[in-house]
Amino acid sequence: MQTTMKNLGAAALTAALLAGMLLVSSPAKADTAAAEATFKAKCAGCHGADGKGKPAMKTRDWSSADVQKMSDADLAAIITNGKSPMPAYKTMTPDQLKDMVAYVRTFKK
Repeated sequence: MQTTMKNLGAAALTAALLAGMLLVSSPAKADTAAAEATFKAKCAGCHGADGKGKPAMKTRDWSSADVQKMSDADLAAIITNGKSPMPAYKTMTPDQLKDMVAYVRTFKK
């Protein structure tokens, strides 16, 4: 059981590091329009159409200082790996992930 947990932890760390490296090294401009469509399909149900979160679900307000001060790598890791109760979105390509992080940044106050 401990070996399995260590392997899962190592895999999550590796995914987060790779996502961070991809975000930092990719100079291409983000496609926030595509990310907005993904947001409407996969995120708005819990985070609200305006990204303000839903208090009953205890989801975060994407415009809040707490979310906006997170690094791109941290946001990418949460999107990729999930954070209870949010599911993981491991099927997003590196470009989609970069676009989604850029879209989260559009909610900045």
